[in-house]
Amino acid sequence: MVTKVTVPDEPQEQRTSPQKTMEEDDFRDDFVDSIIHWEVCKGGMGVDYMPCLDNMKAIKALSTRRHMEHRERHCPKSKLHCLLPLPKGYQLPVPWPKSRDMIWYDNVPHTKLVEYKKEQNWVVKSGNYLVFPGGGTQFKEGVDHYIEYIEKTLPAIQWGKNIRVVLDVGCGVASFGGYLLDKNVLTMSFAPKDEHEAQIQFALERGIPATLSVIGTQKLPFADNGFDLLHCARCRVHWDADGGKPLFELNRILRPGGFFAWSATPVYRDDNERDKKVWKAMVSITKAMCWTVVAKAVDSNGIGLVIYQKPNSSSCYDNREENNPPICKNMDIKDKPWYALLSTCITPLPVDSNGNPQGWPMPWPQRLTAKPPSLFAVPDVDETFYNDSNHWSELVPVYMNSLSLNWSSIRNVMDMNAGYAGFATALIDLPVWVMNVVPIEMPDTLGIINDKGFIGMYHDWCESFNTYPRTYDLLHSSFLLETLQKRCEIMDVVVEIDRILRPEGYLVVQDSMEMIRKLGPILRSLHWSVKLYRNQFLVAKKSFWRPHLQS
Repeated sequence: MVTKVTVPDEPQEQRTSPQKTMEEDDFRDDFVDSIIHWEVCKGGMGVDYMPCLDNMKAIKALSTRRHMEHRERHCPKSKLHCLLPLPKGYQLPVPWPKSRDMIWYDNVPHTKLVEYKKEQNWVVKSGNYLVFPGGGTQFKEGVDHYIEYIEKTLPAIQWGKNIRVVLDVGCGVASFGGYLLDKNVLTMSFAPKDEHEAQIQFALERGIPATLSVIGTQKLPFADNGFDLLHCARCRVHWDADGGKPLFELNRILRPGGFFAWSATPVYRDDNERDKKVWKAMVSITKAMCWTVVAKAVDSNGIGLVIYQKPNSSSCYDNREENNPPICKNMDIKDKPWYALLSTCITPLPVDSNGNPQGWPMPWPQRLTAKPPSLFAVPDVDETFYNDSNHWSELVPVYMNSLSLNWSSIRNVMDMNAGYAGFATALIDLPVWVMNVVPIEMPDTLGIINDKGFIGMYHDWCESFNTYPRTYDLLHSSFLLETLQKRCEIMDVVVEIDRILRPEGYLVVQDSMEMIRKLGPILRSLHWSVKLYRNQFLVAKKSFWRPHLQS
């Protein structure tokens, strides 16, 4: 609960003194008239509360859970107007790269996976730490061996050169994506919040890209034709369900010429009638989508692997005996996939402005600065794209050197209004990863972001983001909030920012001075240090303060 009262200004000792590189902020008087008082969240809103995924009232009212409806977003009508407590004993996360292999137990004090997967080496409790040995259901000889097994099965994959942007479906604790970072591969790992307790929270605490999502009744919040490779290691998705809708969704987000690596025990084996039925359905649906099997293998541990490839031209679609499933019409694909139902059609292959099929991006790292293939499909956008790149290449050194950010403490970064991922591009030499968010009311640039070799997703910032509390070190907002306040209250957005950001994490905002003046009082009321630089950038640092800690 939040209320406003007239009180004296904060005592001087509660403020963080501005750094010498900072100008004195000039919105200080705003706090004298109206300081906002907060209360800690109570009831069912505990330390790990996620408003749109923990709405038990909406979940209990569902008429069916057959298609994972209870794992999808159900945002409450009333906004979160309180602050979530910290876990008892919470401390600053283990720094990267050490965090890939071990995290503080008190920060994510969940042991269900320790017991449930104890024979598979997912996660082990060791003293004050949770340790991640790199094991998994399919990683019987370790995830490194498994990654090499995939590339050995299909050498054309060329991790970190040909394959740069990967989606890991049902990722567990995201060790697959974590170890692929050593190969210069950036993986969007996702799984639902389910009985595998806190797996995505583990991943983000480790400093590995991940988000909460599920292939249920709605499209994933990812771009068409965006990922180079999709991966599923016993991810428990019934790909043949509803006539193959989950596979059609994979087809939508997979780049033409891209691969789907399906690893399971068994895959394409005939040990029993159920396996035969599943494989028969997979053969039928993938053939109808014009996917081809380009590799099959079974390793020494009996781990089955099949790798499909999506066509890179429409000739197969044109030559099918039956137009079933049909090609989606333009009206079905022009909008962002936000609360959109799964399709029963095949997403058309992308073409350039001349109608020619789009090519594969340049090998990494050349694709970072090369013209993205999807840019060819947008007339007269070249100048805007290159101006954006130049803008961020000049501005980020200011962020690096003048905003008093402790970059050594930053690992998980979110760009709340990513545009063409110029911010992420300029950070490429730092040991950070960036979740590039494309707001639903902004131009759709997510395909271009994927082309450049980055990950991202769509989101509506008038709602809560699909992540656990305390999972990002830096949130960056460039000219988002002024537009956003036309649809929702900035106070609500700030509460969500506080939920997402780790203590000692940073918020950097570039916006109108009017918006910055609105933000200042709210952030100061949270006991954050707030500074202004060049009358352009608001830099705020979150503290450990929670209302219940007041004397």
